[in-house]
Amino acid sequence: MAAGPGANTGAGLAFGAGKGEGEHVKPFTPEKAKEIIVSLQQPAVFCNMVFDWPARHWTAEHLSEVLHCKQIRFRMGMKSTDTVPQFETTCSYVEATIEEFLTWNCDHSGSSGPFKDYDHSKFWAYADYKYFADLFEDKTDIFQDVIWSDFGFPGRNGRESTLWIGSLGSHTPCHLDSYGCNLVLQVQGRKRWHLFPPEDTPFLYPTRIPYEESSVFSKVNVVNPDLPRFPRFQKAQRHVITLNPGQVLFVPRHWWHYVESIDPITVSINSWIELEEDHQARVEEAITRMLVCALKSAEDPHNTRAWLNPTEVEEVSHEVNCRYLNGAVSAFFDHYRTSKVVDIQALRTNGEYMKKDESNVHNLVEVEQAGSHTLTLGTVNQEAVSPFGPDLVPVVPSSEEPSSERGGIFENDGKNFVGKDEEHFGKLHCTKRQRMMSKSENAVVEQIASNRTMAPSQTFISTDDVLDCLVNPQVTKMVAQLLIQGRSL
Repeated sequence: MAAGPGANTGAGLAFGAGKGEGEHVKPFTPEKAKEIIVSLQQPAVFCNMVFDWPARHWTAEHLSEVLHCKQIRFRMGMKSTDTVPQFETTCSYVEATIEEFLTWNCDHSGSSGPFKDYDHSKFWAYADYKYFADLFEDKTDIFQDVIWSDFGFPGRNGRESTLWIGSLGSHTPCHLDSYGCNLVLQVQGRKRWHLFPPEDTPFLYPTRIPYEESSVFSKVNVVNPDLPRFPRFQKAQRHVITLNPGQVLFVPRHWWHYVESIDPITVSINSWIELEEDHQARVEEAITRMLVCALKSAEDPHNTRAWLNPTEVEEVSHEVNCRYLNGAVSAFFDHYRTSKVVDIQALRTNGEYMKKDESNVHNLVEVEQAGSHTLTLGTVNQEAVSPFGPDLVPVVPSSEEPSSERGGIFENDGKNFVGKDEEHFGKLHCTKRQRMMSKSENAVVEQIASNRTMAPSQTFISTDDVLDCLVNPQVTKMVAQLLIQGRSL
C-alpha cells in the first residue's frame, strides 16, 4: 500500500529532515523499529517515537468536539472486585456521546442522560474496540493523524487502528489475540498492563466461552484470582507495566494481557500488525467457530447472547461456518501459491512436523514479497547487541503481587524510564518459549482436568467443559495442521 501524504510527512519530519538544531530526533528509524518488532519476542515500550503525531493530542475532550453528537457504545462494568472475570457477555451497554460520558464522569451525578442508571462510584464505562473506519467515516482525513509508518509500516495509519476511551477501573479481561502482534499508543491517562508469555497458556485456563473470533479468554481474574479453583495460575510469569501518555507498547504474538485504566479518563489507540502465522491461525479460528457454534447452539438455540460475545454479529449457522472454514483453508493455499516459495515436503511430513515448537511450526513457508506488510517472526541471535535502553524499555517479570494503588513499575517519563533491575538493559530478553511444547504437555492435561473439576465431588460434564478440551489452542492448532497437511498431499 502506498504511503499517504500524512504518513510521508510524519516519517520525513521524524528523522531530522528540515529540522533546526536542538529539535527532537526519534531514537529509531522506521527500518530499525520494524526490525525490533519482527524479532523481539517479549513486550517492550517505545519512548519518544510519537511526539510529532497529531493523534498525540487526542484527549477525550478533543474527541468529543470532533465526533460531536455521534453516538458510541459504552460497556458498563462494576468497580467491585470479584474472582470471576467481567466478560463482555455479563456487562450492560449504553449508547451515548463522548460529551455525555465526560459529563457523567466529571460531575459523578448521573442524575440524567443515558448514564442515569449507573452510579459513578460503582460503575466504570468503556468505549472499546472502536474502529476508526466506523467512527470517522465522514472525516477520513483524520486517519493521517496516526503515523504507524514511523514503526516501519508504510501507509499504515488510523484506517487500520482502533480507539479506546475509558473511565477509572474500566478494563479488558485477560485474553490473548489469535492474530498478529499489537502496537498500542497511550494518549491520555495511564493504563496498567498485566502480561503473561505464551508458554503460560496452561496456567491461565483458556476458554472460548464467551466466543469471539481471534480472542482466547482466561477463566482467571488475574488481578483477584480464585487460587483454590485455578491453582496452576500461581506458576504464571506475570509481567506488569504502567503505560504513560506518549509511550507505545509492543505486545508480541500470543502474549496474554489484562488491561485496566488507572486514571479518571484514558484514551488509547492501537493497531494489530499482520503476521505470517495468521494464515494458519485463521484456519484454527474457523475450526473453533464451527465447534463452538454447533455445540452451544444445540444446547440452547434461542440464547446465543449467553455465550456469543456482543462483538460477534455474523450468522452462526453450521452452513455459514463450513463456508468460513473452507474459505480459510483455501486462503491459506492461495497465499502460499502466490508467495512462489512453498516447502511442500514440510506440509507432507507427519510426525516431526506435528512435534515442532510453536516458534518453529510456521516456518514451513518462506515468503519473499518486497514491501509486504505481513511479518514473519524471526529468531534473534542471543549474542546480538541489546536494543534496550532509555527509548526501548523491556517489560520484565514482576515479583510483586497486583496492587490496587495507583502507579506501577515504571512511573517516570520516557527519558528516565528505567526498571528496578538495571541489569535487564544489558541483556537481550527475547523469550525462547523453552517450556511450551516440551514440558507443558502434562500441564495441558492437568489444566483441562482442573477446568472440569470445580469441586472433588462434582462429576457433571457440561458443554463448556467439552468445548474447553476441543478448542484448547494446542488442539485446534493440531487439527488445523492435519487439515492443511491432508489437502496438500
